[in-house]
Amino acid sequence: MIRRLFFTLAVVLPLAIGLAASVWIHALWALMVVVPFLMVGFHDVLQRRHSLLRIYPVLGHGRYLFEIARPEIQQYFVESNIDGAPFSREFRSVIYQRAKGAPDTLPFGTQRDVERVGYEWMTHSLAPHEAPDEPPRVKIGGSACSRPYLASYLNISAMSFGSLGKNSILALNHGARMGGFAHNTGEGGLSPYHLEPGGDLVWQIGTGYFGCRTPDGRFDPEKFKEGAGRDAVKMIEIKLSQGAKPGHGGILPASKLSQEIANIRGVPMGNDVISPPAHSVFSTPAGLMEFVARLRELSGGKPVGFKLCIGYRLEFLGICKAMLTTGVHPDFITVDGAEGGTGAAPVELSNSVGMPMRDGLLFVNSALLGIDLRREIRIIAAGKIVTGFHMVRALALGADLCNSARGMMFALGCIQARKCNTNHCPVGITTQDPVRNQGVVVSDKARRVARYHGATIRSFLELIGATGHDSPAEIGPRDVLRRIDTTTIKRYGEIYEYLPEGSLLDRPGVPRAWATNWSRASADHF
Repeated sequence: MIRRLFFTLAVVLPLAIGLAASVWIHALWALMVVVPFLMVGFHDVLQRRHSLLRIYPVLGHGRYLFEIARPEIQQYFVESNIDGAPFSREFRSVIYQRAKGAPDTLPFGTQRDVERVGYEWMTHSLAPHEAPDEPPRVKIGGSACSRPYLASYLNISAMSFGSLGKNSILALNHGARMGGFAHNTGEGGLSPYHLEPGGDLVWQIGTGYFGCRTPDGRFDPEKFKEGAGRDAVKMIEIKLSQGAKPGHGGILPASKLSQEIANIRGVPMGNDVISPPAHSVFSTPAGLMEFVARLRELSGGKPVGFKLCIGYRLEFLGICKAMLTTGVHPDFITVDGAEGGTGAAPVELSNSVGMPMRDGLLFVNSALLGIDLRREIRIIAAGKIVTGFHMVRALALGADLCNSARGMMFALGCIQARKCNTNHCPVGITTQDPVRNQGVVVSDKARRVARYHGATIRSFLELIGATGHDSPAEIGPRDVLRRIDTTTIKRYGEIYEYLPEGSLLDRPGVPRAWATNWSRASADHF
């Protein structure tokens, strides 16, 4: 029907314009509109790749235009304030307001259904405390660490140069320096844009060993020692897995690979940069602990930890056993959740693989308590943390401090267009296109990042004061409640059971729920 109509118009319109031109010569200008449409239509009819366009020439392009604009249409004309995903308009708005230094208060009460099952809130005291003028810091570095780091309670989570453009990296690091918090490099290596502003860095070492690799992709200790020796590098993080795609290596599409990025990473041009799914330096839990000790020595005693999204529980328990058998333990563990992620990930892994952060935090905290090493190791929570309450909730579940990636992207001006993997980010944050990248004005965006961080820390500390506690370290599972059903409310401490300290070391006393995995776990294999 549409094809027949198109061919009819292709004959009739030029004839009609020709007849009209015989009377009024200016009618020929209509050809400037008609001819391009006819050319597009003939192309659509003759091409063989898209059935839709063959059947609906010209009109079929409306579907593709709508698909391009769909995220924006969804956000601005369909979503309510609280039902957007992965982040609601309410959360995006509070980040934008804090980043701009605008009022972030909420008028007319909450829009959330406080009677629904799963609703969570925190307790408050009738003797609240004032928030401290100077935000407290968290010391990271156990007994084997000679150069501990005093970290902010909120830091920038891992995002590589390559995934983000150079101006975005510059703005994040400038903001980190201005606000006195740390910036994780992501697995893409130490770039000049991480180093130039002088903000504190956490250098992440992934399976591709970018920035410290040999030509064949193996770990190069001399290159690592050179990079880790820089004053800006405060901590080292070994990336075992990430929430967005656990069990899968990192992905940098070839469309985003510039010659500069290829040189920094030590990879050839022209192909997707895909990190191996596993490390080549070690293949056992004990090997991981030996690598931790090696990196700590090569870095001159700086804190070394690792990041993972929990999969098989017995494999993490194998790491715990390796800590006991080798006498080596990390200074920190970053627990990512399946809900995390900023870049490109296969949909099946992003949607259906990996443990959510809440469950991962509970498990890691309990395991470290069970082997009596919790005091030596800091736990960092990473995964959809953008407000002060998110931070309190993470601490109640066992974290010591938090990382945020997408919160910091929103502070840069991200509009959640979800085109991070295409090199066509509409606001220039996650692209290597030099024209689009100029949309990120470093001086302005750095101030936004610093303001967002400062306002969120203030909100976090005000919540701590509202509980009547003197320090964030006092927050525990008794401070957050959850509606279980329409008539039942429980504290986290009643819902989630933590292991007593040292309970995994007492063979007869290992809790029944942990006994099977603990007995099967080994320091000699994953």
